[in-house]
Amino acid sequence: MKKHIYLSILAGGLLLPGALLAQEKASIAISSIKATPALVASIKSPDKKTELDRIVESLDGQLVDRVNATRKFDVVGRSDLNEVIKEQDLGASGNVDPKTAARLNKLTGAKYLMVATIDDYQDYVEHATFEGTGRTATKRVFRLSIVGKVYDSTTGKLLESANFQTGNDEFKQIQAENSFSVKDGELSDEMMVAVARTLAERVAVHVADVVFPAKVIARRDTQVTINRGEGAGVAVGDVFNVFALGEEMIDPDTKESLGRDEVKVGTVRITEVDPKFSKAEVVEDAGINTGALLRKPQVKTPQ
Repeated sequence: MKKHIYLSILAGGLLLPGALLAQEKASIAISSIKATPALVASIKSPDKKTELDRIVESLDGQLVDRVNATRKFDVVGRSDLNEVIKEQDLGASGNVDPKTAARLNKLTGAKYLMVATIDDYQDYVEHATFEGTGRTATKRVFRLSIVGKVYDSTTGKLLESANFQTGNDEFKQIQAENSFSVKDGELSDEMMVAVARTLAERVAVHVADVVFPAKVIARRDTQVTINRGEGAGVAVGDVFNVFALGEEMIDPDTKESLGRDEVKVGTVRITEVDPKFSKAEVVEDAGINTGALLRKPQVKTPQ
């Protein structure tokens, strides 16, 4: 049986202290999404600047909706939060100091603060001519990247930082699945909403997985029930690895928690998704019990 070490670093971010013991909804404040000043300055075309603004607006609303749809968080105090972010000029930088975070906590009553920034955006068509044949070809190039950060608003400590990207492959998949039309180097309104929703859901699900890891909450014969439902990144057919956790490991020098010893005890496949929970069949079983953690196998980021 293969053993792992359940480190503080998880899926590109940091495991929040006490996450495994949390049972109630967490309150979170979400700042308005901004593009970094460097990205804005790099876009010279007025049409592209307008398109970026529309993407920002779409992502802004979609992120709040997707975080709420996980059913793990209470989104609170956004109007107050945006004013503090604006005063501190943190909307684009994503950097929050302890004093600012403490003020945010006082205004909103939120345990966590999420700041998301767009740091990369490309959308254009490349044209190529092949020597000797005179043939030409075109290629759509699309890329959108968000950096998401989560802070403990009571201490100002950065708890989670991860990068989320969407690119050509996912762009084509969304277009094909929905039969959306696209213009050369310009997103249609429908396509823009679909791309924003897909990326916002990935951010929201990742944050939910870090604060509240998916768990087995019941087992009956070869069927388990997990605490993930609609809107939480679960679909019929998804496969999860299941892990049992051992004792917490503490660094003897710094007294810092290094996570918990972890052993893979099986895999399950989702068979039914309900609003608040999902059911799965046990595929491999080496001791899957109530309370075990579930995580999807890591996959390559779509390009």
